[in-house]
Amino acid sequence: MRFFPVLVFMFAVPLAAHAATPPSSLDSLFVSLAKAQSEEDAKPIETQILALFDQSGSASVDLLMTRAEAAADAGDVDTAKKLIDSITDIAPDFAEGWHRRAALQAAAKDDEGAMISLQKAVTLNPREFAALAELAVMLEDYGDKKAALATYRRVLALDPHMEGVDKHVDELARDVEGEKI
Repeated sequence: MRFFPVLVFMFAVPLAAHAATPPSSLDSLFVSLAKAQSEEDAKPIETQILALFDQSGSASVDLLMTRAEAAADAGDVDTAKKLIDSITDIAPDFAEGWHRRAALQAAAKDDEGAMISLQKAVTLNPREFAALAELAVMLEDYGDKKAALATYRRVLALDPHMEGVDKHVDELARDVEGEKI
């Protein structure tokens, strides 16, 4: 299975580094993301949006997320998994808990579990473009080109400059829809 760069990114950016962005700015960040002129311009906006997605609204859940991140960074996958499982148990409506769970499942080669967790994450947060992109990669890897194409297009509707997504759309569109005349 190919890993989308976002899987690595999820545990690479500390949660506390983004606490200054107020949640009310999410809509304006998506407007800015749509207006970005390049991938380079889009990156900091993507980072701010993903940081807002990381905010659970619960100090306890945020602490568990921080500890899970630290455990994952230290290579202690078992502890990270236990902490993420705790998060999804106590905050089942927190999309990022499911998103992080999917990353750990994918890393452990539990593709079925990862796909289920990604679907849960995007059901809870339909604008979670990183989780959508990861789901699209998995759908493509498992041969569901039509669903992968539709999912990649959802990603581009949210984040027109997400790295590599347009290439996947172009390739899959030829396979699924044929060549344009």
